[in-house]
Amino acid sequence: MGTRGIVVFFIVFAVFLFASSALYTIKESERGIKKQFGRVIDPDLKPGLGIKLPIIHEIQRFDGRVIGLDLRSEEYITQEKKRLIVDSYLMWKIKDVGLFYTSTGGSISTAQRLLAPRVNEGLRNKFGERTVYEVVSGEREQLMVELTKQVNDLTVSAFGIEIIDIRVKRIDLPPNVSGAVYERMRAEREREAREHRSKGKELAEGIRADADRQVRIVLAEAYQKAEVIKGEGDAKAASTYAQAYGADPEFYEFYRSLLAYRNTFGNKDDVMLLSPKSEFFDYLKGPKLGR
Repeated sequence: MGTRGIVVFFIVFAVFLFASSALYTIKESERGIKKQFGRVIDPDLKPGLGIKLPIIHEIQRFDGRVIGLDLRSEEYITQEKKRLIVDSYLMWKIKDVGLFYTSTGGSISTAQRLLAPRVNEGLRNKFGERTVYEVVSGEREQLMVELTKQVNDLTVSAFGIEIIDIRVKRIDLPPNVSGAVYERMRAEREREAREHRSKGKELAEGIRADADRQVRIVLAEAYQKAEVIKGEGDAKAASTYAQAYGADPEFYEFYRSLLAYRNTFGNKDDVMLLSPKSEFFDYLKGPKLGR
């Protein structure tokens, strides 16, 4: 290779180096700024391919996605002067890249150190305005919405950071009072249990008394119906007997005498003293004349 070829090679190589250092890319998940000798000249670079002057311009990139921050557990006092230990977190992202860079130096850790005390202060104020019930269940959602808007208004203007959401993960009682609170809760539940058992016993006694009364009523009605049916049966039987015996009174008298003889002489050891002229022996003497 001659001298001319070597010169061309170095020129091409220099152009390649210049072009590669003059081009930059910003990803969709990134936010970026362009600086000139340390001064920001473009505070919001769009995603895609861009051109910069080598050595003169510097491109700095930041994470443009939503970032989570777990806050340290803090103790807050409610409206009733009750102490609660609250574990919370927040979700945030960069909204104004230039302001974010000038206020935090482009450091995520610095941004989070600036956000934590402001969120804690907001939580402290919101908890101080509400009762334990309200912060635990009653107005918890409204509290989070209000706090997110309040902190977001501050951080957007001060740091260029947008607060997406603030949430409470857990609420606990301090260890030195949790035992007493649990004891009160247990005593309250036991009192309610006793009340329920007492009401249950009272209701059971009422049900048993009503069942016994209904049983007596059913038995009385059944006995009454049985007596009526029995009386009707006896009356019908007596009527049938009367009709049968009335058809032949002589035979009826004979039949009754035979029954009397059988009942009287059923046992050979039985002894009776009667006059031979007694009507009891009429059919033993001979047949009676028809009337």
